[in-house]
Amino acid sequence: KLQKEFQGRSYDLLISHTTIVFTRFILLSWQNRCSTDNRTLGGMFYELCDEMNELDWAVALTQLMDILHDALTKTKKSIKRWVTCQLTQWIESLPNYIKVYLPKLGCES
Repeated sequence: KLQKEFQGRSYDLLISHTTIVFTRFILLSWQNRCSTDNRTLGGMFYELCDEMNELDWAVALTQLMDILHDALTKTKKSIKRWVTCQLTQWIESLPNYIKVYLPKLGCES
């Protein structure tokens, strides 16, 4: 597109035009980023990141188990028994430092 917009033959003219084109590209990119990128929100983005870091994997896993437990209380006994057995087997295969955060479930075979 550079050769179609400009027909100058002088070295100074080419350098000037190229500088203008690059400056225009930088400004358009900056404007696009300001309208679409959340990092341009300033401190609000970093506060959200800090809040997300506070929700670590242990809390998230505990909340997930609580939600699953609540859902199981509303199901049939046979399904509840099967899901509890599957969860117990999954928990037993986890490393010990993760098992500490999870509840003890009983599997009836």
